[in-house]
Amino acid sequence: MSDRKYRVIQWATGVVGSTALKYFIENPTIELVGVYVTNPDKVGKDAGDLVGLPKTGVLATSDEEAILAMDADCVLFSPSMMTPPIDMVCRLLASGKNVISPAGPFLPNKWLPDETARVEAACREGNSSFHGCGIHPGFSGDILPITLLRLMNRVDCVEVSEVIDKVRNPMIYTEIMGFGADPEELLANPRRSPETYKHFYSSMAMIAEALGKEIENVTVKFEVSKAKKDIQHAFGEVKAGTVGGQHYEWTAWCEGAPLIVYHFYWQLGEDLDPLWEQGEAMYRVRIHGDPPLECQLRGQKGADGRHPFYGLPWTGLVGCTVVPQVCDAPAGVVTHLDLGVVQPKGLVRR
Repeated sequence: MSDRKYRVIQWATGVVGSTALKYFIENPTIELVGVYVTNPDKVGKDAGDLVGLPKTGVLATSDEEAILAMDADCVLFSPSMMTPPIDMVCRLLASGKNVISPAGPFLPNKWLPDETARVEAACREGNSSFHGCGIHPGFSGDILPITLLRLMNRVDCVEVSEVIDKVRNPMIYTEIMGFGADPEELLANPRRSPETYKHFYSSMAMIAEALGKEIENVTVKFEVSKAKKDIQHAFGEVKAGTVGGQHYEWTAWCEGAPLIVYHFYWQLGEDLDPLWEQGEAMYRVRIHGDPPLECQLRGQKGADGRHPFYGLPWTGLVGCTVVPQVCDAPAGVVTHLDLGVVQPKGLVRR
C-alpha cells in the first residue's frame, strides 16, 4: 500500500454515509473531492457542515453526471436502500473509479450471476475494483467468524446472530420494516421473505471457502412474534396483537448437515410472544465444535449503563478503512479474503 492520499467521493449522507463522510474529512490519508446527496436541502452545502465539522471547500451536489466526471480514486457508495442501483454502481466502475459499497451487492455470489457478471464487466471497462462490505454481511458474518476459526480444533457449525431491541435502539425504519403490521399479512409479504436476501449467501460461501468446503444449498425461515400489549417506540406505537418481533434465519448446508446459520432477531422490547432474545443489542458468533466458542460484539457501555448499537456506523467504517487496499488491488471484484489482514492507516490522530 502506497503512502499517497486517496481521492474519495462520498455517495449519500444518511447514517451510514454521514459516518463515512466524517471519516474521510478527518482521516489524513484521504482527500475528499466530492459528495453526492439526494436531499434538496443538502445541495450546495459544505461537506463539513453536513457532519458538524469545519468547512472543507467541498460542496454537496445532486448531479450524478458531475460525480461521474470527477477525478477520484474511489466512491464509498451508500444509498439508503437494501437493493442498491446496480446501474449506477456499474457506471461509476466504468468511469474508472473504484467502488466500495456497504449497500451491496456482495460478490462474488453464485446465487446472483447476473449482478456478478455486470459488475465484473464494468470493472474490466474501467480498469477498476469493486468491494461489497458492511457489518452483517461484511464483518460479523464473515471476517469475524473466519478470524475466530483459528481458535478451533474442529468445526461442526458456525452460527451468527444480529440481536436488536428497537425500543432501546430506535430506528426510523421501524414501521417500514413491518413492525405493527398484521402478522399473517407480513408473513405472506414476499418483500419480507428471507428468500429475497441472497446477499448473505456471499458471506456464507466465504466461510465455507475458508473451511475448504462448498455450500450445497441454503434454506430459509421467517417467523414473527406478537406484541402482548401496546408498545411505544421513538417513532410511534405498535398495537397489541400486531408484529412486535421478527426472526429471519438462513441455513447453509454442506454434506447433509447445517454448516453455517445466520439469524436476525429484531424485537420491540420484551413484551412479546414468543420472546427469542433478551438483553442488549449485539452481534454474536457461536462456533459449535471443539472447543465450543462464543464471541459477542457490541458497543462499550455508556454513561446511561447501556451498550449502544453501532451497527449502522460500523457498516460505513468497515468500508472506509479499506479504501487504500481496494484502490491498490488489481481490477475486478475484491473480497475480504483477497484483502487479507487489513492494516487501516490514519486512525491515530492526536
